[in-house]
Amino acid sequence: MKLVFAMVPLFLICLLGAFGLYGVSAYEGQVTAVVVETPTAIYQRITAEQAKAKMDTGEQYVLLDVRTEEEFNESRIDGAILIPFDEIMDRAESELPDKNVLILVYCRSGRRSANAANELVAMGYTNVYDFGGIIDWPYDTAGR
Repeated sequence: MKLVFAMVPLFLICLLGAFGLYGVSAYEGQVTAVVVETPTAIYQRITAEQAKAKMDTGEQYVLLDVRTEEEFNESRIDGAILIPFDEIMDRAESELPDKNVLILVYCRSGRRSANAANELVAMGYTNVYDFGGIIDWPYDTAGR
């Protein structure tokens, strides 16, 4: 009977580990460490006005446009760099080497910027803000 009660906690920890909730290290049936895994960062959705306020603080930032090259050439927010959404996975690490820098992401309407922000966070970027689309940007733009 004691053996059954002794095995229940180990079984529960192993079961939770199987679902990815805990990392378990065991030696000869004894639990030596339990680690709770939590996400290190998430992106935050902010307004265009909040993004502009961050840009005006003087803090270093990257303004990232994730639209197509054609859209970027037509109009863009001054100072933006272009990495089209479908190229984020291939280009981000070489073009955005500092994973802790403030990154402000936008697209046309907000869908691609949200997806790109999620991808950046999944790649280890820790300071990512999505402010949606250029269509909601009430300030000056550059382009043709």
